[in-house]
Amino acid sequence: MEEVVIVEAVRTPVGKRKGKFSNTRPDELFALVLKELMNRAALDPTQVEDVIAGCVTQSGEQAGDLARISALIAGFPIEVPGVTLDRQCGSSQQAIHFGAQAIACGDMDVVIAGGVESMTRVPMFSNRQGAEDSKKLTDQYEIINQGISAERIADKWNLSKEELDGYAVESHQRALKAMKEGRFDRELMPVKVMNESGDEMTVTEDEGPRPGTSLEGLSQLKTVFKENGKITAGNASQMSDGAAAVLLMSRTKAESLGLKPRFRVVSRAVVGSDPTLMLTGPLQAT
Repeated sequence: MEEVVIVEAVRTPVGKRKGKFSNTRPDELFALVLKELMNRAALDPTQVEDVIAGCVTQSGEQAGDLARISALIAGFPIEVPGVTLDRQCGSSQQAIHFGAQAIACGDMDVVIAGGVESMTRVPMFSNRQGAEDSKKLTDQYEIINQGISAERIADKWNLSKEELDGYAVESHQRALKAMKEGRFDRELMPVKVMNESGDEMTVTEDEGPRPGTSLEGLSQLKTVFKENGKITAGNASQMSDGAAAVLLMSRTKAESLGLKPRFRVVSRAVVGSDPTLMLTGPLQAT
């Protein structure tokens, strides 16, 4: 089997929902990432054999095989194909899995894998168009909101609201420290956008980390999914807009092009997990 390596990687800043990327189409945002990836690797797009993108809410501006559309917007040759997949929260990771597998078995030598989501312009569940879950599913499993799942997970592992808030504060502090130290600079690309006034501005940093986050402040937030629960807007994951991609190659191809690998893809794992708790899959996969 071929050894699979990651040659280059790039991402946009992560924007918050209704934030700086509100006026930027997701297909155009991913196209910017594809172009930047090629520029950084100094690679001709004709070398790319597939563009694989993860995207959960494939409707509106994210419908119609976004990977292919973004590649065309980016100026890739029409001969470069693209495919978009949905494995929910693991979609972009799965894109890397599929790309690595194609290279490992010798089908391809150069693949771009990544993903995009605009939770501002294409809201969660908009692809369901009001559809209800199949009764044949709900007769077998209790299908609930992820927020309620998070409440049950906190109860199952005896995690207090204070612990969750403390972890959230530490997460903000670590992110802000990393930003200050320039730890994200190499992977980030600046993105020019139009603000609400029609003026151009450049986004260079993630919008999520908040300098003023404190235990006292988080303790005042009301729980969202359960009365007297533990999950609030302060300790739950942010709704975001952003895009990212990596350039995968066989080691043989990378070396023939004079490109230095950054990482090896050693193994992959996916699991099915409890459809009610639904957020515990990383435990078994790890």
